[in-house]
Parts: sequence; structure tokens; C-alpha cells
Amino acid sequence: MSALVETASLLADRINALEESATLGMSKKSRELAAQGHKVINLSVGEPDFKTPKHICDAAKAAIDNGFHHYTPVAGIPELRKAIADKLKRENNLDWKPENIVVSTGAKHSLANVIQCLVNPGDEVIILAPYWVSYSEMVKLADGKSVIVEGAFDNDFKVTPEQLEAAITDRTKVVMYASPNNPTGSVYSEAELRALAKVIEAHENVFILADEIYEYINFTPEGHFSIGSIPEIKERVITVNGFAKGFAMTGWRLGFIAAAKWIADGVEKLQGQVTSGTSSISQRAAVVAWEDMSAPEMMKLAYLRRRELVINLLREIPGVKVNVPDGAFYAFPDVSSYFGKSDGTVTINDADQLCMWLLEKAHVAMVGGGSFGAPKCLRISTAASDEALTEAMGRVKEALATLK
Repeated sequence: MSALVETASLLADRINALEESATLGMSKKSRELAAQGHKVINLSVGEPDFKTPKHICDAAKAAIDNGFHHYTPVAGIPELRKAIADKLKRENNLDWKPENIVVSTGAKHSLANVIQCLVNPGDEVIILAPYWVSYSEMVKLADGKSVIVEGAFDNDFKVTPEQLEAAITDRTKVVMYASPNNPTGSVYSEAELRALAKVIEAHENVFILADEIYEYINFTPEGHFSIGSIPEIKERVITVNGFAKGFAMTGWRLGFIAAAKWIADGVEKLQGQVTSGTSSISQRAAVVAWEDMSAPEMMKLAYLRRRELVINLLREIPGVKVNVPDGAFYAFPDVSSYFGKSDGTVTINDADQLCMWLLEKAHVAMVGGGSFGAPKCLRISTAASDEALTEAMGRVKEALATLK
């Protein structure tokens, strides 16, 4: 092979077309800077900073000791599928049987499975923005077309029914959203979701992919509402959830879908050819997750306290606009007032560039909003200690003051 041939040209076009995950990319850059001896505060990752609850770990250890070491059914072990179905009925008013549940290797895997199973080349997927960075790339892998509908800052980044109606065409196949939202922390209320559902109800060939992975990190008085509990559209809603955020089980890689059986069967068929069943130990551990909910409640209260801390510190920085997120563990300030300003060497053009500049100048890692569909904003993870968050916001404030 000629040395002149670039190896990238040998990769499949679908891979060359993919964007690198902005969140993972920023984490990588922050680790590189830390390896050079800098004290970097990494607020770029969407990962709880708590340990997995003890009763879940104990169940995993018992599974190992008892020899639960072998392949599992592709869709998940029966005990876990039943536990998930029971949870959905008890907490979400979703009446699905175990046969409607498919367990996968993380909620990201679950989302990708559904997109591959429903989207044909040229189909349109409406993505309510701001959105998690991987949504549009998953659609791209399925040869679909992402149609981005942006929620306004003044509406807490939430899309209105009128916006949704205007975006639907005869090519629309799926509407995809997350609540609580990553990156904004916004939460769609029951009334807001019912209004969106009313729009979709009139379009009988449109499905809803509801990402509820942050369900347990919800600060609203009314709590979480699942759009799939609305009877008129139940059969067209695919609910995705998992254990990573609420139970601090990111490394256990465990997510699931709940959907009409023909969709679940399609996901199981795909998964059987790609990954088969996920970790037997993780599944056995997750069976007991809902037996003790004290840890998720403790974590939620900690995130609420940190939200108040970070929002108040951001409000002290001139030119930064910030709303109050109702869930998840992020702040998503509008920093566009700094665009066009310079430190004498570098002129800031957008939030992505500002994030890189802040990493180099303040040694604080965050993620620019461009990859989330919100180029004026940047995402700050509050899944860190109070001390780290206070220090980070202080560094950011000091660095931004040098831009003129």
C-alpha cells in the first residue's frame, strides 16, 4: 500500500461522515492537559460522581460467586425484564409486559437500536433541540435526515406544539427528545407533553422516541411524566431508560426500551446480530435496583444543591445569561455576549472556541453548545464536588474578565 494513501480514505464513508462526540472529545483533551501537570477541573462529562449503591454491588458480587457467568437471552434475563415492567407500571403508568422490554448495553445502545429499526434512508427524524450530541449522528448512521427544531432560551429551551406541527412532513418518521434534558436540564411538564402528543396523534405514521434516562434527577414539584402513558399514542411511543444516571451505574452499561411488541422484536433481532445480550452480572445486579431508592433520592438532593451553587455563581459573571434547569446535572448558560471579544491574541467566535480557550486559560473543561444544537451556549456538568464547582466558576469568571 502506498504511503501516500491516507488511511482515513479506507474507512467506510459512514464512519468518515461521523462527528467525534464533543463530550468525549473534550474529556480527552482535558486528560491530556492534566497529564502535562496542569490542575484541570473537568466539568465536561455527563457522569455521576457517586458510587453505585451497595445493595446493587452486593447483588453483582453474589452473581459472580454463584456462577452467573454465561450468555443471557438477547433481550435480557426474565427477572430483569419483569422488574423493569413492574417499575414502568408502578412509577410511569406504562402498562407493558416483559415481552415488550429489551435490555441493551446502555441507553445509548437502546436509542441506536431503535433508530436503526425504524428509520429508512431519507426518513426524517425531528430532534427537539438542544439535544444530546449522539442523536443526530445515530440518525446519520441510519441514512436518515435530522430535522432540528430549537427550543427558545426564553422558553427554557422547550419546543412548542406549533413548532413541532410546522416541522412535520410526509417524510417524518420519528420525533426524538429527552426530558429531563441533556444538555439543558429542562423538563417538559405533563401539560406540555400532552400538547406535543396531541400534535403527533394526528400524524398516524409518526413515532416518538422518548429518552428518560434522567428521570430520577427531576426537581419539579409534579415530578416525571412519561409521554408513553397517554393512551392515544401509546403504541407509537418507544420509552428509553437505563441505570446510569439515577443509580450511578455508568460503567455497568445497562439500558432498556419499552415499546410495542413488533418494535421490541425488531430491536431484539438487530441486537442478536450485533451484540447479543449485555453483561450477565450487570443484569443480575439491576434486578434489585428499585428495592432501595434512598441513594437516588440522596443524589438528587445533592444535584439540587449544586445547581443552586453553580447558577448563583454564573449570575455573578457579567454577560452570562442563565436559566434555572429543572432536572439532570447541567447548567447551560448563553455566553454569546463574549463572541467577538479578544484577549489580545485570540478572538472568540463561538461557544466551542470559547470552551477550548477556557480549557487552556482557566484549565476548566466544559463542552461547547454547537454539538448540542445550541451554538450560543456551553454545557457545564454539576456532577462534581462543591469545592471543585466553586473553584471552576471562579477561574471562569477571572478568565472571561480578560476578554475585551
